[in-house]
Amino acid sequence: MIVKRILSLLIPAFLLVAAGCGGKASETASADKVTVAHVPSTLFAPLYVAQANGYFADQGLTVDLQTIRSGQDAIALAAAGKIDAVAAGFSAGMFNAIHSGLPLKVVGSMGIATGDPKSSPSALEVSKKLVDAGEVKTSADLRGRKVAVAGGAGAAGGYQLATVLRQSGLSLRDVQIVNLAIPDQQAALANGGVDAALTPAPFTTRIEQAAIAVPLAVPPAGTSATGIIFGGKFAESAAAQKFFAALQRASRDLQGAAATSPENLGILAGATGQDLAVLRSVPSYRWRPDLSPDADQLTAQQQAYRDAGLLDYADLMEPGTYISTTFSANR
Repeated sequence: MIVKRILSLLIPAFLLVAAGCGGKASETASADKVTVAHVPSTLFAPLYVAQANGYFADQGLTVDLQTIRSGQDAIALAAAGKIDAVAAGFSAGMFNAIHSGLPLKVVGSMGIATGDPKSSPSALEVSKKLVDAGEVKTSADLRGRKVAVAGGAGAAGGYQLATVLRQSGLSLRDVQIVNLAIPDQQAALANGGVDAALTPAPFTTRIEQAAIAVPLAVPPAGTSATGIIFGGKFAESAAAQKFFAALQRASRDLQGAAATSPENLGILAGATGQDLAVLRSVPSYRWRPDLSPDADQLTAQQQAYRDAGLLDYADLMEPGTYISTTFSANR
């Protein structure tokens, strides 16, 4: 009954999103067509590079990219076989859905934080007024203050914020989290609607250039909260391994300085709608060459959500029950 209730709530939400972008969700996984729901972001560069360079076509696949607002919008659809894969942030809702019995597998990782304040693609941006006034000097000074996170505490950004706060001995419960879309965070910081925001590039650059906020801290090196999720039906198909192999080929094209080559930046600009000139000036994420899922990060993410009271269960799921390394290992 729980699974049916989740499906009934989430499927209509996704269909509205799909209709808005003019797409049509596939009814079943097929040997030559793969439907992928994705949140447009440079986090998922391997997906766009594989598509643009014909790596999926080389595997005999036609990949249909469906734009969604958040990964949670597509979780139930993947479980029901209405779409094949999801490239998005992991969320408390995803963990709850898997725990409830929905047939889903986390099969790969995507963008990984660098941990370097000078080259981090995302940062905890704090109102410059508060910093200049000496009211906020470290993350610990945010206790009780309003912090914006796209999608709220249970989204991937919520986990990233948790990793930043943990460095100062705080948790998600110690701040007031405001669910605010990324494009709206700059205005909220400027008018005092929020005191800080966990913001990704290139919005970090825009906020700092406008002298509205300054970066106070960044997620630690290796932090990862996004990846690839397969529906159970698709995971058992021959197309699944071919799809993942194409992603791995693209990831190898994105290692080191190649991530910001003119060709790859052009692909990302077209796929995400971001300005090419801006992409040239912002830091890049890193990707594992084999895109293997990070069990340690996923466990830490579960823990953060549980500590914040966002999970419907008490005992953390064992990695082997919802993570599959078959596809990343089978190169």
